Parts: sequence; structure tokens; C-alpha cells
Amino acid sequence: MDTATICKLTAFELREKTLSGKLTAKKVVEELFAQIEEKEPLIGAYLTLDKEGALKTAEEIDARVKRGERPGLLMGVPVAVKDNICTRGLRTTCASKILGNFVPPYDAHVVERLRAEDAIIVGKTNLDEFAMGSSTENSGFKPTKNPWDVRCIPGGSSGGSAAAVAAGMAYMALGSDTGGSVRQPACLCGVVGLKPTYGRVSRYGLVAFGSSLDQIGPITKDVRDAAILLQVIAGHDRRDSTCAAAPAPDYLSTLDDPIAGVRIGVPKEYFAEGLNKEVHQAVEGTIRTYEGLGANVVEISLPHTMYAVAVYYIIATAEASSNLARYDGVRYGYRASSDGLISMYSRSRAEGFGSEVKRRIMLGTYALSSGYYDAYYLKASKVRNLIRQDFLSAFEKVDVVLCPTSPTPAFRLGERIENPLEMYLSDVFTIPANLAGIPGISIPCGFTRDNLPIGMQIMGKHFDEATLLKVARAFERETDYHLKRPGDYL
Repeated sequence: MDTATICKLTAFELREKTLSGKLTAKKVVEELFAQIEEKEPLIGAYLTLDKEGALKTAEEIDARVKRGERPGLLMGVPVAVKDNICTRGLRTTCASKILGNFVPPYDAHVVERLRAEDAIIVGKTNLDEFAMGSSTENSGFKPTKNPWDVRCIPGGSSGGSAAAVAAGMAYMALGSDTGGSVRQPACLCGVVGLKPTYGRVSRYGLVAFGSSLDQIGPITKDVRDAAILLQVIAGHDRRDSTCAAAPAPDYLSTLDDPIAGVRIGVPKEYFAEGLNKEVHQAVEGTIRTYEGLGANVVEISLPHTMYAVAVYYIIATAEASSNLARYDGVRYGYRASSDGLISMYSRSRAEGFGSEVKRRIMLGTYALSSGYYDAYYLKASKVRNLIRQDFLSAFEKVDVVLCPTSPTPAFRLGERIENPLEMYLSDVFTIPANLAGIPGISIPCGFTRDNLPIGMQIMGKHFDEATLLKVARAFERETDYHLKRPGDYL
């Protein structure tokens, strides 16, 4: 089996071949790094690679397979981890100069889970600095490019993770989603991205951006792999007080159940002016597919959707302002040379943070400042509750909500970097799920005339990822969009 064939396998297929003896974990890692060496210079998906550590883990796994030991759910599967998730002994930078040399002394909870299930961590992926962005152009080190067209952005902020999976440089990856940062890049790179319910996955070891919004989620080649990876990382963790105590169900057991009779809501607010025509047509096609599978599709209304972006950019920036106050040049991270404490503090932050992070810190500080808290943060919190109530009301009538993931396909590098408002609107369809705390998944549903991927989003009830995955899998079984890979020009 050649490199290209091995790297096109899903994680599920790879594990089966490793267990059967058709492949060794060491052979897989060697072929994967050959793929990375060929494509990484063009794509720029990784910030740190750990070939030595990956090969060592692979050799240990091969020895265990020979001994007949019980395999983990991800035995021998190479996984990439977004670089705002802590990995013991492996650099974690958040794509920021201020954490450029930070090496965590501990693993995040999700990384512990990966290791416990025999996954092989191959490296840390690029992102918008501190996960603040929608294009991975705000990285403090380099932009990441879309494997389908290297002139285009891969989405963000988990653009490195999505690009790595799409380009065959990882079998699956972890991202974080604060306002769409797993689903939107998955959409633009033609892969699957899942944001779990807030509290379904522990945030212990995730470098905080917006603490009431952040959630770690899988980015994979298909829905089955997303279910497997969620199975691994979901569940209670006492170190995260926001992590739900409820055990995660067996997502694979219901994955292929029929969906006849499932009620699918289509919100009229998500098909308004500004939606790209090709995206609209592709998502309309998915509705017909679901009707053919026996689902009941009905139009619904989520009336407060129009306020979601404004609410998000008050709440998220306010939480970012608070969370990023710890980067002061004193305890850890970048420290500027200076002749005084105040000068050192201000210069460290001025030199260490990029422009987008500074913009959001200033916005958030303003929203929380004396005399403005009630007018901005408090009012945004109240409207957030109205958005959440919209979904609760909708889920009394439907089981899931279907809509586009992104209003447009991937746009050109540099096209929106000077227009923050236009960039922020890239997440207009994904932000509401974070504000409401509900799960959402993006799956491929078509391509533009320029061969750029189009994704649709399915949102579900709190802690009902099983239904979300089942509905997504049903569409996947009927189509081949998830089987397509970027061209050989890479």
C-alpha cells in the first residue's frame, strides 16, 4: 500500500488494518510524515511536529498488538492537536509570540484521553492567535492555506487542524470552537467538524479565550470518525467545574439507525440576503435528500438570530479581556526588556500580542468598564438568553436544525484581513450554537464551480450529539462528498 493510499484511509479503516496486521503503527507514522514533508511547506498546517515521539509511541503500540493486548479505540491512529491545547513536554504557543516558547508540564484532559486510547500525537496545528479569527491569517507565525486552493484561507480559528485532515497530514484532529472555530474551517476544507454541547468535553488544559463559549471538538474525514473521537474525549472531569457529570452514551451504537420520522427544522433567518447562491443551492439539495430518507422537514423561525454576532463580540471579547490579563510578562511567557515594572508589563503585552488580539482585549475591556457594563455586557447577556430560548422553543417542534455552515465558500488570502467586520460575519451561522450551548456539526454537502467545498450545519438539543451524528451519517451514506479529497497538485 503506497503513501497516498494509506493517508486517504479513515481512522476507523486504519485501526482495522493495524489490528489485522496489514499495517503496523510504525509504517503508518513513517508514511504520514512522508506526506507531511511533501505537503506541509505549501499548506503550513503545523507549528510543531513530534516525529520522534510519534515513532516511539508507534513502536510501543506494535509491540502491544503482537502481545495481543486489548486495543484502545484509537490504537495506532495519528492525531493532530490544535496548538491551544496543552501537551506535556510539547510546545504549546496558541500561535502567539507571547507563548512562543511555552512547554506545558501537563496534558489537557482530552490529550490524556487520546493517550489512554492509544492515539499517536504527531504535532500541534496552526490557528488564529489565541483562537481569535476566522481565517488562520491572524497566527503570530504564518498563515495556513486551504488544501483545495492554496490561494484561499482554510477557515479559522482551527484552520491548521482542518487543513491537516483535508490534506491527508493527519487522520483526525482536535480543534476548539468558541464561535464556529471547528465547524467553519471543517466546512471550508471539506471535512467533518463537531462542536459538542457546552460541558460535554472537559476544557481542562485548553487555553481560555471565552470561558462560557469554548468547547473542544473533533475534526475528521467522516462522521463515523467524529463519533469515535467524541466517544474518546467526552465525559466528566472533576478538574473542570463546567464539565457535565453525565456519562457520554455509546455514539457508535445508534450511528447507522434509520432517520425516517426525524423532524428537521430549517430556520428562515439563515437563508437571507448575503448567502452565496451556490451555498444556498447545495443546502437546498440536502433538504431534498433528507425528505427522500423519510425525514419531516419544516420551516422554523429563530427570531433573535440577527443579534447573535453583536452579542457574541461583546461577550467573547469581555471574557478574552479577563482571561488574557494573566499574560503580563511576570509569571511565564514573553517578557520585554525594560527599566521598570510598568514599562515591562505594557511592552510585554504590546510586543507579545498581535493586532487582532489587542483589538479584542480593548473591546472587551471597554464593555466591562465602569459606566458601560450595563449598556453592553449585561444587555448582551440578556439577549443571549433570548437566543437560547429561541432554540429551546424550536426543539419542542423539531429534533434538529439544518442550515448552511458558512455564508460563503473559502475566500482569498488577504481578502478580508483589513475589514474586521466582514471577517466577523464569516461566523454568522455558527455563533448562535455557542451562545445557546447546543451541539452542532458541519459536514460536506457540495462543491462550487471552482471546486471549493460547501458545508451544511446540523444543530441539536443539549447533550443529544447521538441524534446529530445519526442524522449527519444518514446524509453521508447517501452521498460521496466526504470521499472527495484535494487534487494531486499539492
